[in-house]
Amino acid sequence: MAKDRTELILSGNMYRVLVTLSIPIIINSLIQQLYSLVDSLWVSRISSVHFAAVTFVWPINWLLVSLGAGFGVAGTSLLSQLLGGGQQARARTYAAQLLAASVLFSLALSIVGYVLAPFVVRLMGATGDLAELGTLYLQIVYWDLPFMFLALVINGMLHAQGDTITPTILSGVSAALNAVLDPIFIFTLNWGLAGAAWATVVSRAFLAVAAVVVLLRGGSKVKPSFARFRFEKQIMQEIGRVGLPASIGQSGAALGFAVFNGLIASYGTATLAAYGMVNRITSLLMQPAMGTGQALTAIVGQNLGADQMSRVKESFFKAVQLAVLIGGVGCAVLFLFGEPIILFFMQARDDPAVITESLNYLTYVSVSLPFMGIISAFAGLYQGTGNTKYAMNMEVGRLWFVRLPMIVLLGRFTSWGSTGIWFSMSFSNFLISLYGYWIYRTRPWLQGVLAKQKQTEAKPLSAVN
Repeated sequence: MAKDRTELILSGNMYRVLVTLSIPIIINSLIQQLYSLVDSLWVSRISSVHFAAVTFVWPINWLLVSLGAGFGVAGTSLLSQLLGGGQQARARTYAAQLLAASVLFSLALSIVGYVLAPFVVRLMGATGDLAELGTLYLQIVYWDLPFMFLALVINGMLHAQGDTITPTILSGVSAALNAVLDPIFIFTLNWGLAGAAWATVVSRAFLAVAAVVVLLRGGSKVKPSFARFRFEKQIMQEIGRVGLPASIGQSGAALGFAVFNGLIASYGTATLAAYGMVNRITSLLMQPAMGTGQALTAIVGQNLGADQMSRVKESFFKAVQLAVLIGGVGCAVLFLFGEPIILFFMQARDDPAVITESLNYLTYVSVSLPFMGIISAFAGLYQGTGNTKYAMNMEVGRLWFVRLPMIVLLGRFTSWGSTGIWFSMSFSNFLISLYGYWIYRTRPWLQGVLAKQKQTEAKPLSAVN
């Protein structure tokens, strides 16, 4: 499969390449949403305070995933460039460095996190049962970090080869295992909230072990080479140069959304409920555009490594076209059927203000859906070339430098009320799209982090076809 996918990426019809790689990613994203939903449903059956404890420590979990995601992005970006350039032996060396670094970092993070969990939970303001349960859940989940990091890195390695199907299958099996273990651990074994946490650890451990088996025994082109292994300074610097901005971008967004949720809550429960509901709707509508952006990373990386600059640009332009089309369709759907959609998702209609706020939010956010797709395409482009600092600037800047300040200023100096929130969200998407275009026009983004290194192995497949 790896060879076929490389041929497809380097010489196939670009629309076909984008669709082929993005569909499994979209399905995988839906699986992850289902994974979270199943966990929430079972925990909510214990008690409201148990459910609140999991919700309370959720931002910390997001931060941890964000740190691991940096290794995954580095794997996709660096390895795709090496594979596109026909440097398979070097790709195996990079794979070993990535795996070793991610495991060591995650183990250290697990130990430190376990020790500091009680202090972190209380620092966030929790007391009594909420603090006790939040600490219990967090300390168990911290032991999941090595498995989660390992899975994220191998996921990135497989994506670099154009294999987006295998990670989706493994995630689906892991999610199913979690769904089976949750009620057994929580109720049958009477472990309560600890059972939910251990179900997550076990299912993720299965995912990590299965991913390792696939990487070492399957048809992977980047089986890690640990012969005479030692950390190489140059490779670790490149991993850091690509992975660190990706981690900062996602963790910065996680912190930003925590602050953002607090600002929205200050406008009342109806506004907060409307925000949560409409976000679920727009997230569902924009999954295809987000998946296209993620698929673009490997496509750009391989073609950049193969020195096919015209296909790098072609892949980006066509990804933007697909993203705008998807966003435009989503915009039309929300404009035409916004109210029926809201009423479908809001089965409990005891508060008319939630419906009103939701429709108001839909009006503003629907216009910005095409720009959300464009942002995803820019992120995929810059991650694929290894210039993750630009993607980081977009991700962090949209929240911390545009959206949050606008909400504060509009709340203080206008009488717009919650409309100021919705306008700020829509305008921030538009503004960051312009920033992404400015980077595209004025910065040397086409110079990948490996571009200056001489290719010493066989030529890429496209060069001999």
